[in-house]
Amino acid sequence: MNAQTLEIEKLPTGIGGFDYISYGGLPKRRTTLIAGTSGSGKTLLALQFLHNGIERFHEGAVLVTLQEQPEDLFANVRSLGWDLASHVAQGRLEVVDACGETQEYAQVSGEYDLGALTARIEHAVGKVRATRLILGGAGALFSLFRDPHFVRRALRRVVMALRQLEVTALIVVERTDDDKMARYEVEEFVADNVVILRNRLDNERRRRTAEVLKFRGSFHQKGEFSFTIDPVDGIDISPISSLASSAEAATTRISLGVPELDQMCGGGVYRDNIVLVSGATGTGKTLMVTEFIDSGIQAGERSLLFSFEEDREQLVRNASNWGVDLGAAEAGGLLKIFSEYPERRGMEDHLIHMRRAIQDFKPERVAIDSISSMEQSANARSFREFILGVISYLKVKRIAGMLIHSSTEVIGNPPLNDAYASTIADVIVALRYVEEGGAVRRALTVLKMRGSQHDKRIREYDIDGDGMHIKELHGGEKGIGSGAAPSAPQSDAALGASAQKRE
Repeated sequence: MNAQTLEIEKLPTGIGGFDYISYGGLPKRRTTLIAGTSGSGKTLLALQFLHNGIERFHEGAVLVTLQEQPEDLFANVRSLGWDLASHVAQGRLEVVDACGETQEYAQVSGEYDLGALTARIEHAVGKVRATRLILGGAGALFSLFRDPHFVRRALRRVVMALRQLEVTALIVVERTDDDKMARYEVEEFVADNVVILRNRLDNERRRRTAEVLKFRGSFHQKGEFSFTIDPVDGIDISPISSLASSAEAATTRISLGVPELDQMCGGGVYRDNIVLVSGATGTGKTLMVTEFIDSGIQAGERSLLFSFEEDREQLVRNASNWGVDLGAAEAGGLLKIFSEYPERRGMEDHLIHMRRAIQDFKPERVAIDSISSMEQSANARSFREFILGVISYLKVKRIAGMLIHSSTEVIGNPPLNDAYASTIADVIVALRYVEEGGAVRRALTVLKMRGSQHDKRIREYDIDGDGMHIKELHGGEKGIGSGAAPSAPQSDAALGASAQKRE
């Protein structure tokens, strides 16, 4: 008998990503403690668990409220399209409102009798044949006991009562800070399972994470996972590992929109390649995005352009100067442009927004201009998770992607961040300025092309009203990486004249 056979049966929550990190959902017919600080989303997670059980799995559910009025809870989730009141009316959700009881007995010393509350819960479970239950605001119940030993005893009685009812239950408790597991520091020792939600302030932004701390007798993924509260789907956890790899690598090639660059890449890039274009300001990075998008339009392919530096009108105007009509492509349904400042959303929200746009529009090409703007508005971990999430999603969908990276180096070889450049991108194209003969010129090289031969030489290029034009091998190839190409070699006569002059 293997470990999987002995695994406790799981009840799917239907919450995006949670069933993945918990290996199938919550342990069935057991109690899970949901602990979180203010604003961490603990009540929303519990209500989503109930809502999904009713809507998606056609199960009865019970909501026990000890702190907030049911009407207030229903109103809070109505903006998500969840009509919990209608489920009550249809007999699929039963509410046990115990707010009055906890307030009435708030000043009672000693033990609070849980018998009456347990009886009401048992009646509600039987009435709708519930398989899911949440006990919200449990801190209000535990506050009736001044001694932590009484809290532990009371919680144990609640857990045992719920287990006898054979429901999968969530008990929602508050954390005062991230150092303590829960308010009374005994709750986690009594509950079968513990999930911690955090809402930390990081780089002047709040960042929510979820962690399965323990599942008794059951496996789960370890560590914290970022999540966002989406106005459409509610809580959405997006672990990078949840994105399965593509079944097979693409063998067909597509054009980048510049014929000479396609030749340098061996006839174009593969359909599922991610191309990273890095260069200083004015080197033609946005032009390369325009050429990439236009190439897809000419081939009848749908494209998405996410711009985090320029607004839509500016992009359309600039593209028209190169003979590309992005406005007509949008009107024809082959292009969609999303333009907004990176600071408008957190990284997790940007990821959800972009994935939904890709899912709805179903493009064959996606361009992001630029990821450097995103990096400046996030911490290192959030940015890396964002980049990994976007690229993994494009890979799964087998969509060609172009990411723009802005270098801070004007002259010479632009530095590339190994966090995403060397390990993630399939193709890296470096655009740079070089100084030669008292003039500044542009040079291009394909630094990397995974799984394919490519032209590794450095080429010069010009930009005019027709776009980018790549010339033959640059005359001063040696030293271009440092930004200063060497002068042409002198003849023997010239060297002799120079020596006589020095003498």
